Amino acid sequence: MTGPRLGFFTRLLEEAPARDRYRFALEQIAHAERAGFASAWVAQHHFGEDEGGLPSPFVLLAAAAERTSRIALATGVVTLPIDDPVRAAEDAAVLDQLSGGRVQLGVASGGTPSSFAAFGQDASRRREVFAEHLEVFVDALAGRGVRGTASQIYPAAGDLVDRIWQATFSVDGGRRAGERGDGLLLSRTQPREPGAPDAPLHDLQLPVVEAYRAALPEGAPVRVLASRTALVVDPEDRTRALELAEPGLRRLAETMFGIDTTDVGIDELVRVTDTHVGTVDEVVASLGADRTLEAATDVSFQVHSIAATHELTLRSLELLADEVAPRLSFATGAAAADDLHQAHRALATTSRGLS
Repeated sequence: MTGPRLGFFTRLLEEAPARDRYRFALEQIAHAERAGFASAWVAQHHFGEDEGGLPSPFVLLAAAAERTSRIALATGVVTLPIDDPVRAAEDAAVLDQLSGGRVQLGVASGGTPSSFAAFGQDASRRREVFAEHLEVFVDALAGRGVRGTASQIYPAAGDLVDRIWQATFSVDGGRRAGERGDGLLLSRTQPREPGAPDAPLHDLQLPVVEAYRAALPEGAPVRVLASRTALVVDPEDRTRALELAEPGLRRLAETMFGIDTTDVGIDELVRVTDTHVGTVDEVVASLGADRTLEAATDVSFQVHSIAATHELTLRSLELLADEVAPRLSFATGAAAADDLHQAHRALATTSRGLS
């Protein structure tokens, strides 16, 4: 593999009823597989339609498993502090059986504090609870049983425990993921430093990757996924794409990065939010300047925060796979999917140091 494997991240935020959002996501995942994407990732968000509208990622991915045969089906992420870790392990194991072993498990401590109270959790303790639930989750998947009982999850999870990825914004989080031999998930919405709100994303993420790599046990495979926003369009759709992008990117710059966008035009919004939108040539040029991708094993593209239509999203998937990926040496097709399915195998002979 010469470059990162090509992945897709669903948006699930179209102006449509929930059933249509889910149908769009399933059609997009199937379309991504046909185009040659190696992986499809879905996020988990509770309570409301504006954040993501999918509280049950395993349910959606089970439906996707019936419509696909090769593409990896991945959570990006399960909010583990507010999930029952045993139930999450059971759901993951069932999905892995239904999909023929295609599951990748992204987990995190959660970035929406308002969701925690409904699940009886204190958002201020989310990192502590995440660590506790992660150990229970790992034990159940690894066949060590449910703590304090003689119970084992059914079906057995096989090597699914070696397909865990941790999402983090921090160097310490990267180190912790590396120490466990897990994969590393990097977000397109990496928080900026107060003094440098428009710093390039790679300036913030490369130190996380470095800490992760340094902490990996000897012989453990490197698994680093970078999530990025990209909408690739035909030249005649460029103006429309920028119109669709502006409101969401302006909101992202203001709320996430603290940038006053009063006098900021769309070109500058695209730059400061590290968004890749435009024609094939434009997206190839902007992605080519993102140095994180040189250190990544996987890159997953979503259209969020752009309010793209379902049709534009499908076309963007085609252009990403057929025209952008070859020019940037991204890995696509059956070989890339197989490579991802096998990427964790070295862990079988590597001490993970798990309790």
